[in-house]
Amino acid sequence: MSIIHDPALYQLRHALRGHVYDPGEPEYEDARTLFNAMVETRPRHVARVSHPHQVSAALAFARTRGMRVAVRGGGHSVAGASLVEGGLVIDVRGLRELVVDPERRVVRVGGGLTWGEVDAATQEHGLATVGGRVSSTGVAGLSLGGGSGWLERKHGLTVDNILAVELITASGEPIRASADEHPELFWALRGGGGNFGVVTAIELRLHPVGPDVMAGLAVFPRARAAELLRRFRDVMAEAPDELSLAFVFLTDDDGHPAVAIAGMHAGSLEAAEAALAPIREAGPALDAFVPTPYAAFQSSLDDPPGYRNWWTAEYLDDLDAGAIDAICALAEELPAGPAQIRIPAWGGAVARGTEGPLIGRSARFVVHPLLLWEDPAEDERTIAYGRRWREALTPYRTGATYLNFTGDEGHDRVRAAYGPHYERLARVKAGWDPDNVFRATGNVRPAD
Repeated sequence: MSIIHDPALYQLRHALRGHVYDPGEPEYEDARTLFNAMVETRPRHVARVSHPHQVSAALAFARTRGMRVAVRGGGHSVAGASLVEGGLVIDVRGLRELVVDPERRVVRVGGGLTWGEVDAATQEHGLATVGGRVSSTGVAGLSLGGGSGWLERKHGLTVDNILAVELITASGEPIRASADEHPELFWALRGGGGNFGVVTAIELRLHPVGPDVMAGLAVFPRARAAELLRRFRDVMAEAPDELSLAFVFLTDDDGHPAVAIAGMHAGSLEAAEAALAPIREAGPALDAFVPTPYAAFQSSLDDPPGYRNWWTAEYLDDLDAGAIDAICALAEELPAGPAQIRIPAWGGAVARGTEGPLIGRSARFVVHPLLLWEDPAEDERTIAYGRRWREALTPYRTGATYLNFTGDEGHDRVRAAYGPHYERLARVKAGWDPDNVFRATGNVRPAD
């Protein structure tokens, strides 16, 4: 058997100390196993990096081969944007820098870390930033897409708390973007998704939180859904910014259809008791709101991995009678099991924030079908059910959306997320990635 010498691949293996993996190797299979079990994409190579200069080397290799590139961090892109068929996947999970500065209230986070790791480190100092509701989500991906989490009504989206982003551009150049360094790129990064480079580090503002917060959920029979949605709406209309709740259609532990009001209060335990009183007065079948370590709560509602996933999201300015009727009627068809319909309440600092290109932040509610199932034979039926949510909410939705909560729904949805900011994003894209190397969820095409 002859061995074909490949100088470019040899150089990449040398730069990455051998951490380049091909189909059949355990590390390759690990990298291509994502949160969404529907994704079966098979890249040609996986390059696992542990230093920014290795990212540059991987991008240089892709350029010499004309290969498509994807960036794999937490692997939570429901559309599978963490992988690319026949291309090069840059696995950034080796970028593990984590430095907390409690005096400045800043955390520096490597591009490969997850929110569970960050919350654990910052809580050692009684601090936290706005992170995702699922602890295994990658920090970089969630942050670049906007960043929705339980602290958002008090402290804004994650993008409102980004102080600087360090990344490697398509040309292999290391760049630091902040309010004073490449400010136009910094604007685009705070909500413009993974369109501009491979993030190697993010610096985030921290806030005093915990260590204990009042958090959990109250569970009710599904038959009370409409009544409780109205109560949830009215409570959140007057709620302090510290109270962050979501209404959830789900299947309870006994296999029965149920609804829940879940979330946390970011203030004192005494203030939390008063804020949650209207929910508890509704007489839940289970009241699991208790003082809980913040970091523990951040991982207590994690979605289970290994299921087939399909998501979408719509913004609503109100839950009026028509919207509540439409939601409750369609939720009756929710498949049993881990599938959920989540309705986080926005407002507070989310609506006041102005950072970055995302539009529609004044919406009061986000209706987020989060469909999970096991049997591939159920794919067509379950996805069709998910799409019906968009149809049912047409009379009530604002038209904008949050791309971190959606799959690949076409370029029109990308434009809907950015509205009049899209053209500005496209110009920034053309300046830093004119060949559209980076095509993560919510891909913005470079301006001509």
